[in-house]
Amino acid sequence: MTSSTTTGRTVRKGGERKSKSVRAGVLFSVPRFHRYIKKSTPKSRVTMAAAVYTAAVVEYLTAEVLELSGNAAKDHKKQRINARHIFLAVSIDEELKKLLHGVTIPQGGVLPHINAFLLKSKSSSGDHSQAVQNTPVSRSNTATLARVPSALATKTSSTGAGGNKVSSKETSSS
Repeated sequence: MTSSTTTGRTVRKGGERKSKSVRAGVLFSVPRFHRYIKKSTPKSRVTMAAAVYTAAVVEYLTAEVLELSGNAAKDHKKQRINARHIFLAVSIDEELKKLLHGVTIPQGGVLPHINAFLLKSKSSSGDHSQAVQNTPVSRSNTATLARVPSALATKTSSTGAGGNKVSSKETSSS
């Protein structure tokens, strides 16, 4: 499909030029990756196949992060992906989490986590008597203890302000 002209130049017939990215079937620029690799290596002998492979890997990783981030945005009922969605997507996927272990995503926030100790347990939410029994007597509670009938006051005891054990009769008489 080539023909020679009188000037000695070869002219290509039938078709437009195809870039290296199109020939490789990737969206990222293969010559740009080739240039970056040549600049970063001490010996500038780098094959074009290395640039194609690198472009394909970066394209795959980008597509993976964008897919997971899009899912995170949909979960939050948003149409635009922001840094928070990217952070959540990376932290959910184990392989991406391992790959981007030391990476800080600005405006990404923190993982949503509440320690189980801070949450109220369902068994004690309806039973307040246990919480009242474990409450130490303070000076503000002495007026309440003065109103307690004497039969109950002899049974209950708690710690005073100094850490000494004080019965409720002693607090009501003072």
